[in-house]
Amino acid sequence: MDEKAPPRTYPEAGVVGKREMTAAILRELRHRRRSGPRMLGAIGHFTGLMDLGDRVLSVTTDSVGTKVFLAEALGRYDTIGIDCVAANVNDLVCSGLEPIAFVDYLAINRRDDRVAAQIAKGLNRGAREADVAIVGGEVAVMPELVNGFDLVGTAVGIGKRSKLITGERVRPGDVLVGVASSGIHANGLTLARKVFQEAGLGWDAPLPGAPQDSVGEALLEPTAIYVKPTLKACSGGPVHGIANITGGGVRNLPRLKKGVEFAITDPLPPHPVFPALQRLARISDEEMYQTFNMGIGFVLAVAEADAAAVVKAYRPRRAAVIGEVRRGKGVSVEPYGLHYPGY
Repeated sequence: MDEKAPPRTYPEAGVVGKREMTAAILRELRHRRRSGPRMLGAIGHFTGLMDLGDRVLSVTTDSVGTKVFLAEALGRYDTIGIDCVAANVNDLVCSGLEPIAFVDYLAINRRDDRVAAQIAKGLNRGAREADVAIVGGEVAVMPELVNGFDLVGTAVGIGKRSKLITGERVRPGDVLVGVASSGIHANGLTLARKVFQEAGLGWDAPLPGAPQDSVGEALLEPTAIYVKPTLKACSGGPVHGIANITGGGVRNLPRLKKGVEFAITDPLPPHPVFPALQRLARISDEEMYQTFNMGIGFVLAVAEADAAAVVKAYRPRRAAVIGEVRRGKGVSVEPYGLHYPGY
């Protein structure tokens, strides 16, 4: 590969392409069980579940990844906390349960009260939007270990077992309702940052194709939080499965259920940041849809008769029927002739 050629895949951007292997190793290490309440279901869904009898406890943890580098580069830290809350509650609500509590962990190389205050501002804004209580947190100053900072969160939810959504009820004939993302969210940033840097575009440069936004503003746009409309959608009728389209792009859909094909026939239009990335680095459609959300931030599998009500629940955010569940395996994006195998 030409040393001056822009990166076109996640591995070329420096992300080791062994995500599935790492996940498999961690699953083996997590087989520890306890007496009393037990884990419900298998590891691999979007949130961990504990069986409490007629109720279920849901727990998830996640960070904002390399989006912290953008916050540092732009000197703007007031939105990164929103991403941290969103990364957790969007996964948790895929269970159909309500997130109720959140804790954060900020690891930083040196004390900076101004930066910490801005991060806290974003965390509180995200918590209000998700309607969760921030019940605690931790700040660790570790100059020998951390260069810059890292922000991690954990969310806890609870609900009646009868409300639990695991994807088991997904079946051929269901339709897929896609909900628009707010942009790149917090996934694929390593590749995105390197593409713009290799193209010689600074963070204040106009975004190609959408010059009203700068490159930095487009990448730092906080992740949409889907909690409230999702709970509303679930209360209005049976939802068979919910997927948060994060790292791995549309390949997150087969996590809901094996033995069916999730066919995307009418994808939502992508945010301008995605075609800009694709053109600058000549990234293939296959790589785009397996790395980024491509404008589809959230997907629900429902019976066709319930689709209109689910779409309405997400207004004013754009939502629409984007495909269907079929007999088969994996996930396909038909307009681009793409097919990804299931797990």
